[in-house]
Amino acid sequence: MRTFGITNDYDITSLRAGDAVTFSGAIYTARDAAHKRMTEAAAAGSPLPFDIRGAAIYYAGPTPARSGEIIGSCGPTTSARMDDYTPALLDLGLKIMIGKGKRSPAVVEAMKRNKAVYLIAVGGAAALIKSRVTACEDVAYPDLGCEAVRRLTVKDLPLLVAIDSRGESIL
Repeated sequence: MRTFGITNDYDITSLRAGDAVTFSGAIYTARDAAHKRMTEAAAAGSPLPFDIRGAAIYYAGPTPARSGEIIGSCGPTTSARMDDYTPALLDLGLKIMIGKGKRSPAVVEAMKRNKAVYLIAVGGAAALIKSRVTACEDVAYPDLGCEAVRRLTVKDLPLLVAIDSRGESIL
């Protein structure tokens, strides 16, 4: 198992479809409603709520944390729901997407063009994922409730490379 995170020395182009990895660092949660707003902002020339260049987006809508917890349930959602918006975000510099399920040919082509990767998290493993979150910060779109954009700090989040930066896939 390879461990990596978003640092100055990581190289996601070395990841291969089928690699088991653990990820440590910052990831941003965003689902379809947040993706729609971000792509509309970008199209209008407005800034995004976070620097997307080199960023990782986790397709999840965490539930509210119980007293004394960092975050509530935090399992992955179906990635295809973001496919209409993803190529534009990849062209802006998004490098890592985390979710579950297949991706469209347009997303795969944008990944190849931008040297990005798609990692899958195990569906139904929300408790495991939650246990890897060490911090949670609200970032944007609070009116979206659970679908608001949040910055999570994760440690040793277990993932699988589903589609690598060359477009090779295990899906």
